[in-house]
Amino acid sequence: MHTTTEWIRGQVIGHGSFGKVSLAKPTSQSSQFPPLMAVKSCSSSRCASLKNEFMILDQLKDCPEIIKCYGDCFTVENGEKLYNVALEYASGGSLADKVKNSENSRFLESDVRRYTKSILKGLQFIHRKKVVHCDIKPQNVLLFPGDNVKIADFGLAKSATVPAVEFKSGNEIRGSPMYLAPETVTGGVQEPASDVWAVGCLVTEMLTGKPAWSCSDIGALFMKIGVGAEIPDIPGKLSEAGKDFLGKCFVKDTSKRWTAEMLLKHPFIDGEDRITPSSPRNPFDFPDWESEQMITVTPFCSPESGSESWNGVKTRVSTANRLRQMMTQEVPDWSDSSGWVTVR
Repeated sequence: MHTTTEWIRGQVIGHGSFGKVSLAKPTSQSSQFPPLMAVKSCSSSRCASLKNEFMILDQLKDCPEIIKCYGDCFTVENGEKLYNVALEYASGGSLADKVKNSENSRFLESDVRRYTKSILKGLQFIHRKKVVHCDIKPQNVLLFPGDNVKIADFGLAKSATVPAVEFKSGNEIRGSPMYLAPETVTGGVQEPASDVWAVGCLVTEMLTGKPAWSCSDIGALFMKIGVGAEIPDIPGKLSEAGKDFLGKCFVKDTSKRWTAEMLLKHPFIDGEDRITPSSPRNPFDFPDWESEQMITVTPFCSPESGSESWNGVKTRVSTANRLRQMMTQEVPDWSDSSGWVTVR
């Protein structure tokens, strides 16, 4: 157990690629901290991702659909300097846990609508702050008392205004392969629309209990996502409103894919069971809507390198060359793609 001037570290409840997650409690009842919280910690020499998460969460602190952050600090434990971020503790686990533990591994459509509405509210706030999450998936949506959900794990998030950079290898892609959007696979582009594609994958998984794509080979998966017109299968037993909702998420042309704000007005989220004639059918049915500027790709600042700088070099890479890079050059260890083990 380790004590800082403000909190005491308890048992380790999770491990990830860059460090550990521990329970913690404040040292004083008058503390600014809640009675129980989760603390993410990693070596100070490899803390770029965790520092990024803290800075992003500081920008998003006013949204109830996003996990709360209580501050950061450095500690020295067993001769090692650690960087720590104190976060809201999710006693209910994650949506991934709930899918795994649900009967037949499927959610009721009414629950899917409710969870998706909260996720979209969070994304709307995130995107309005010019941030892209880059790793929306069931493991990164946490459950809280009252069966409420919040978006978590912003270690891979980035500013939506960072310019394009030169592709050097397949390591610039942020996120988990199964939830990557076509424009990310083919061009490394990650913009607000990419988060919406991931929402479609997440909703499909809640409804079926299985990932949106049934391909386990990374190379073949990237070909499915990035080449041709194929999209994930839409569940046949889903309501017409639900099918239409997923169709708006799984649009390969980012200029025609619906935004989080638009999807919040979709009948599936409003609880309707059918598509009405007055329902918006495309982005241009919203008179106040303006298409967002195309966001160019940025690389992931690897914690291993410790780099927090960006190189703003524009480039163009063909789809074929991009896929070849990702399938032949060194890539991250996808077996630990979740980054952090879910806090329970």
